[in-house]
Amino acid sequence: MMPVPAEISGQKYISLTTFRKTGAPVRTPLWFAESNGKLYVMTRNDSGKYRRIRNNPRVLVAPCTMRGSLTGPDFEATARVLPREQWAAAKRSIGRKYWIARLPFWSSRNEYLEIEVGS
Repeated sequence: MMPVPAEISGQKYISLTTFRKTGAPVRTPLWFAESNGKLYVMTRNDSGKYRRIRNNPRVLVAPCTMRGSLTGPDFEATARVLPREQWAAAKRSIGRKYWIARLPFWSSRNEYLEIEVGS
């Protein structure tokens, strides 16, 4: 495991590239938080990226703007769906970085993903 790359550390958004079964890449700009050398994101369990990660944990991450324009290079990474008992640290990390994520109006379909860069 390598630490979070300097190009990503401290940014507001990452572009998460997941891969369809055909191998076609799909980029999505996301909020993320860093903790213990890993990245954490929140997503719905009925989203395409969630299904694609369950099928193929290989992803690419890159710093980007809110609209998804890349501002740095892609990094190889591995993503996994966190089991519910490991959500607390991810939720805390995201809540510290984005105050709006602390509001209780988020969907009950939300799940947390852990991304390990360089694995």
